[in-house]
Amino acid sequence: MKYIDEFRDPDQARILLQRITKLADQVASLRSTPLQIMEFCGGHTHTVFRYGIEQVIPKSIELVHGPGCPVCVLPREAVDHCVAIAERPDVIMTTFGDAMRVPGSRKNLLQAKAEGADVRMVYSPLDALSIARNSPDKEVVFFALGFETTMPSTALTLQQAYGERLQNFSVLCHHVTTPPVLTEILQDNQLQLDGFIAPGHVAMIIGEQPFQFVACDYGKPLVISGFEPVDVLQAMLMLLTQIHQGRSQVENQYLRVVRQSGNASAQLALCEVFEIGEKVTIRDRYAPFDAMVRFAGHCQSDALPESISEPSYCAEVLKGRIRPLQCPLFGKHCSPSDPQGALMVSSEGACAAYYQYGKAEAMAEI
Repeated sequence: MKYIDEFRDPDQARILLQRITKLADQVASLRSTPLQIMEFCGGHTHTVFRYGIEQVIPKSIELVHGPGCPVCVLPREAVDHCVAIAERPDVIMTTFGDAMRVPGSRKNLLQAKAEGADVRMVYSPLDALSIARNSPDKEVVFFALGFETTMPSTALTLQQAYGERLQNFSVLCHHVTTPPVLTEILQDNQLQLDGFIAPGHVAMIIGEQPFQFVACDYGKPLVISGFEPVDVLQAMLMLLTQIHQGRSQVENQYLRVVRQSGNASAQLALCEVFEIGEKVTIRDRYAPFDAMVRFAGHCQSDALPESISEPSYCAEVLKGRIRPLQCPLFGKHCSPSDPQGALMVSSEGACAAYYQYGKAEAMAEI
C-alpha cells in the first residue's frame, strides 16, 4: 500500500540503521554518556517496541519515553469531575474507550457504569451530539481529552451544537496542548535530553512554528516524525546529524503529511472555540455548552472525594525519569487488567507498551 509499505521496508530500515550506527559511534567518541532522545508521543513508543527498534539501535543511544498520550496526562481530579457528573440520573456521559478505564480517586467511569450510571463509549464527539439529539430528556456530556489532534473535532462539534441551539449537550473539556508539556520537560533539571522526536499528527494541526522554542530557547534539536518504523529511524538519523554538526533546529521528517504552517482550518476552529494558554478552556461564547459551568456544583473540590494521587512512580515514568520496569508495581500490582495509573490504561501509554510488546523480557527482570 502506497505511503505505508515503503515506510515499513526492511531494506530501507537496514540502510538507515547502518547510517545511525556510524554516526552514533562518531558522536559517542566525543562524550562519556549515552545520547538521550525522547520520543514524545506514545504512538512512537509503540512503534519502537512493535518493530524492535530499541533492540537494534546502538547502545550509545538511549530512548526516553515521553508523556505524549492523551489519557496519561489526565489528572485524577478530572476523572472525579466526570464520575460526579455521570452519577446524576439525568445525565448520559460519553467519552472515548481509554478514558473509561482511567482511575479516579474513588472509581473510574466503567465502575460508575456498573453501578448504574449511563456511560457510553463513542468514537467521535459527533456521536455524542447525535445521542443528545435523540435523547432530549437527558443531559448528554462529552468528556473531551487529548492533545491538538483531537481538539478540532471537539471544536467543530461545539460549533455544530451552537448552530443547532441544542439545550441538552455540553462538553467537559480536559484537552491539553503540546508546548506547555514540552516546556515542563525541558525545565526538569533531572532530565538531560539531547533531542526530541515530535508527534507528526500534532504538527499536522499546529505546524512547525509552535515547536521552535525548543531549539531557540533551550538549544535542543527536534524532528517532527511519522509513525512507521522507517519514519522513526529517519527522524533519529536527522537528530544525530544535527547533534554531530552542533545544530539545534526544528526539522520535518513527515513531509508527506505535515505542512510548515499546519492546518489553517483546524487552527481557526480552535481559536474560535477555545481559550488556549497553560490550560485549555471553552470561550465565553460557548459557555452554555461548558459542562464545568453547567454542572459547577458537581465540579467544586468540596463536592468531590478527597483526591488520591496516582502512585508517585507514574509521574516519574511520565516525565521520563524512570522506565516502566523500574516501577515496583509494574506487572505485579499494576497491569492492563488492573491498572493503578493511566500509563497502563492507554493504548499509547509507555507502561502498556512495555507490557504488550516486552512482557516476556519484562517479567524476567521483575
